[in-house]
Amino acid sequence: MAEQAKKVAQQTEDRLENLAETVRKKFDKVTEGTYRDRIIAGRFAENGDHAAEPSQAEPERKQD
Repeated sequence: MAEQAKKVAQQTEDRLENLAETVRKKFDKVTEGTYRDRIIAGRFAENGDHAAEPSQAEPERKQD
């Protein structure tokens, strides 16, 4: 009985690995050419890093 359980467990693991690979491929296909690729290509870096500019950061709050 233990041998049968090991066989079933191995088959299940193989199926899950195949499923995970299929999901990865489909995800890569769906996300191809989207934000990730634009970021890598530097398309969002046209205006430079705005985080350091005070006009783009959150306004300073006055402390009373």
